[in-house]
Amino acid sequence: MADRSLRGMRLGAQSLQSEEGVTFSPRVSHTYLCATCSRETVMIFSAEAEAPDEWECRFCSQTATRLVDSKPVIVDHSAEKVPRTHWDMLLERRTRPELEELLEERLAFLRARRGQQKIGA
Repeated sequence: MADRSLRGMRLGAQSLQSEEGVTFSPRVSHTYLCATCSRETVMIFSAEAEAPDEWECRFCSQTATRLVDSKPVIVDHSAEKVPRTHWDMLLERRTRPELEELLEERLAFLRARRGQQKIGA
């Protein structure tokens, strides 16, 4: 039985493809400096891709800023949309006196309902 075993390559050990005739796309490396841990992270991007001004630091997971000519890029966050909370959206539809009046109505309704319930039923 041992003389009839299958022979072949180990799975995943070697690739049958070669790199002959393969042209790699041009690449550019960009350096990012983390303000928290003061370490630099070098990332490689395609030359055609636009590198982001901020990247996650691989050491401390904080935001690192791209360096251009050994100086960090100034990132403008003023155009970012501030997330609205449910309370903010509620205040857009109703005023505080209206909300207080609705609260009193609901509390009165719940108190009345609680008083009508029978114990043990």
